[in-house]
Amino acid sequence: MLRILLLSVLATLALAEPRYLKDIAIEERVVGGEIAKPHSWPWQISLQYSDLGTYYYYCSGTLIRPGWVMVAAHCVEALRKWTVALGDHDIYTHEGPEQYISVSEVFIHPNWNPNNVAFGYDIALLRLSIDATLSSYVQVATLPSSGEILPYGHTCYITGWGYTETGGSLSAQLKQAYMPVVDYETCSQKDWWGSSVKETMICAGGTTSMSACHGDSGSPLNCLFNGKYVVHGVTSFVSPEGCNTYKKPTGFTRVSAYINWINQIISEK
Repeated sequence: MLRILLLSVLATLALAEPRYLKDIAIEERVVGGEIAKPHSWPWQISLQYSDLGTYYYYCSGTLIRPGWVMVAAHCVEALRKWTVALGDHDIYTHEGPEQYISVSEVFIHPNWNPNNVAFGYDIALLRLSIDATLSSYVQVATLPSSGEILPYGHTCYITGWGYTETGGSLSAQLKQAYMPVVDYETCSQKDWWGSSVKETMICAGGTTSMSACHGDSGSPLNCLFNGKYVVHGVTSFVSPEGCNTYKKPTGFTRVSAYINWINQIISEK
């Protein structure tokens, strides 16, 4: 079985207001991507945790209800004091519209196995301590219908603050990168991901210079459908050979495979 590389990362955030440092270059990019227009992806969140008064950026995620966030399971395995930042653009600068809300409960998919990432189920839900206040800066994402499958080449964008290149550093500002879908039939071929990819996953990229990288874990894969963007994927893994390795597209948890689970968890709480 091919090795795969999870994408969570640690980055220290200062306590200035109360979480951000200001001395980081803003021209950095996602691998092959570009800086997004501020607040153009208003369901994007940054996931942080605190330790002895210092906050650390760790992963990204998606606001799916005013009081619920969707992330990758591997982001929240550890027992930590999690905080979600909404309305964020520059993770090292407090810009005004941000909301910081603590996480009250974590729900990891019961079939997630950190020792067998290729098995799938890399998805978790976070219940917020209070509902987010929706605005032009903070909005709830649209999710796909249960079981919906996107065709090869479908237009999607990944958004996140991850490394700008393999072995690089985080981007201060939210980035976006065009990553068209690679269908399961192609992605599961031997010279692609082979048996490491499952039908409950989405592959995107793999033939261009654009890719997710370290720090993009949990980030949404935003796919255009009927004139609006729908979050079809949760960023999960890349190749250990490098973030934008040819024929090793970024692996995402396919959200449409978990709609029933998502609805069940939320309805029971």
